[in-house]
Amino acid sequence: MEFRREQLKVYAITDRSWLGEQTLAQAVESALAGGATMVQLREKHLDEETFIGEAKELLLLCHRYHVPLIINDNVKVAKLVGADGVHVGQSDMEISKVREILGENAVIGVTAKTVEQAKAAEAAGATYLGSGAVFGTSTKSDAKPMSFELFRQICESVSIPVVAIGGICGENLPQLTGQKMAGIAVVSGIFASDDIEAETRKLRQKMDDILEKHI
Repeated sequence: MEFRREQLKVYAITDRSWLGEQTLAQAVESALAGGATMVQLREKHLDEETFIGEAKELLLLCHRYHVPLIINDNVKVAKLVGADGVHVGQSDMEISKVREILGENAVIGVTAKTVEQAKAAEAAGATYLGSGAVFGTSTKSDAKPMSFELFRQICESVSIPVVAIGGICGENLPQLTGQKMAGIAVVSGIFASDDIEAETRKLRQKMDDILEKHI
């Protein structure tokens, strides 16, 4: 699937902590029906066989909605299932090695918390950057809040698209108006919702409104 900047508009990142009675696929489909433009499968505690099974199921589901599936951290699983790409942190595999394994067309997202990291990731061949935590976060204990000014500097320091991440929800999203971001990456703001589809639709509408102000 060819990557487009618009696919970062509402980037849903999975977390099975809030699944309740539904399956991960059901939760993801609700997000897709609500307008999620990209999905990242993030699994820290599954065994490899189960992880691969989940990835295969979500890949078929995402492609049915013409949405890319990104795998968090695990380049091996991304390669095995034919995912659209992978997202890596600063301490994970080097971008050049990821590109060698997944090929030239793979989407490679990289976490960047400083301008220096952002520039280095772009130079190494990253497709997009994820930066934050813009509002703090409950999903990563080591994530420190990032000032809006630093986020702005990161967005302006590179030509590749940047997504904001960290504690984003429908209530605080308007505070990011004016930032030169391509989109938002959302975890609990989507998957902890009682109505995932409706909440995703609200986020998509608000994100559309924010981006339209920069056209």
